[in-house]
Amino acid sequence: MTKPELLAPAGTLEKLKWAVAYGADAVYFGTKFGSLRSFAGNLTLAEAAEGLAHLHQHNRKGYVTLNIYPFSEEYDRLAATAKALDDMGVDALIAADLGVLSTLTQLGLKADLHISTQANTVSAQAAKAYGDLGATRVNLARELSLERISSIQSQVAGVIETEVFVHGAVCFSYSGRCAISDYMTGFRANHGECKHPCRWKYTLMEEKRPGEYMPVYEDDRGLYLFHNKDLALYEFIPAMTEAGVKSFKIEGRMKSIHYIASTVAFYRQVIDGQMFSKEEASALLGRIPNRGYSTGFMKGSITSEDYSLERSGSQGTARFVGNVCDHDNQDRSIVEVRNKMQPGDILEVLTPDGILSTLTLPDPLINQHDRVIDVANNSQFVRLDVSLPKYTVLRQLTQF
Repeated sequence: MTKPELLAPAGTLEKLKWAVAYGADAVYFGTKFGSLRSFAGNLTLAEAAEGLAHLHQHNRKGYVTLNIYPFSEEYDRLAATAKALDDMGVDALIAADLGVLSTLTQLGLKADLHISTQANTVSAQAAKAYGDLGATRVNLARELSLERISSIQSQVAGVIETEVFVHGAVCFSYSGRCAISDYMTGFRANHGECKHPCRWKYTLMEEKRPGEYMPVYEDDRGLYLFHNKDLALYEFIPAMTEAGVKSFKIEGRMKSIHYIASTVAFYRQVIDGQMFSKEEASALLGRIPNRGYSTGFMKGSITSEDYSLERSGSQGTARFVGNVCDHDNQDRSIVEVRNKMQPGDILEVLTPDGILSTLTLPDPLINQHDRVIDVANNSQFVRLDVSLPKYTVLRQLTQF
C-alpha cells in the first residue's frame, strides 16, 4: 500500500519552509491573485518561484490555489498567472470553477489540475466527470462520511485521485459556499475576501425588548451554526488510507507557524503509523488555539457534540514563545522571541522530528551579542547554550 501524501497549508513563504521542515510531502499556497484566502498573506510570483524551488530541492511538491470564482474580465489575468506558475514548475493548480478548469485545460499546462473543496464533490459521478475534463485529483467535500468516502474511492480508483481535509477550521456553510460575508461586510467570500463572520459572537434580541440579549442557540438540535468545532480526523486516517485516499490535507493558510509545526508534526507521525490515544491526541492538538475538536460528518451525521456552546473563539493550552532560527559559530541556538520570555521559564521543546522535551531558560538571559537581558520580548533574540535544530518550537504550557 502506497503511503498517502501529507498536504500542508502555507499562507507565506516562511510558513511554506516550516511545513517542509516538519515533514509535509506537499504544500499548497496562494498567490496575490486567484486565491480564496486573500488575507492569508499569499506569495508574490517571485516568492512562489522561491517556494517551489525550495520544495523541489527537498523532494516535495507545491500546489497553487486558483480557486476563486472569477468574473469574466478576470480570466486573462488568471490565465497569465497560471502560465507563469507553470513555467516555474508548479506541480498542480487547484481550481473550483468550471470555467477556470476549462481555461486551464486549454492552456496545455504541464501542471496537474486539482479540484478544490469549493466544488462540493460528494459523488463518484462528479469526481469522474472532473477526471474527464482533465483533472487528476479531487478534494472530496467535508460533508461526507467514511462510508461514502470509501464508496467513492472504490469507484474512481485508477480514474482520478482523491484528497480529504483531515484537520482545521470548518465553514458553517456547505464546503465553504458562503454568502454571509458578502451580506454583512461587503467582502465576497467566494472571491477570496471572507471576513469570517461565522466566527463572531452573536446574541438574539426580540424586537419589542431592546437591550435584552439572548444567546443564539436552543437545544441539542437547535441553532448552533456559528459554533462549529474544528475538524480532527486523525483516528480515521488508517481506514481512509486502506480505502485508497491519496492525500490528507490540513486547513490553515491563515494560521501561525506554531500551528503549522504542531499539526504537521502530529499528522506526520499518524500517517507514518504512530498510534495516539484520544487523550494523547487531544493534549497535543490542544496546545494550539482551537475551538474544540470534532470528527464532523465522518460518522454519518452532525450531532450536538460537534458544536461548542462555551465559546466561538479559539484558545490553546500552550503559549508559543520562540523558535530556533540560527546557530552561532559555536553551534549554540539562536532563538527568535515571539512572546515574552523570562529567566527560569520552563518551556516545552518541539523539534521538527516531532519529539517533545523540556528546558529551563537560563538566568540571566543572553542575547545573540552576548549581552544580558532581564526579559526577552517579541522580535528580540536569545542565545541558548544547547544545539537545537532550526525551526524548533519553544512554548510554555499554560494549562496542565
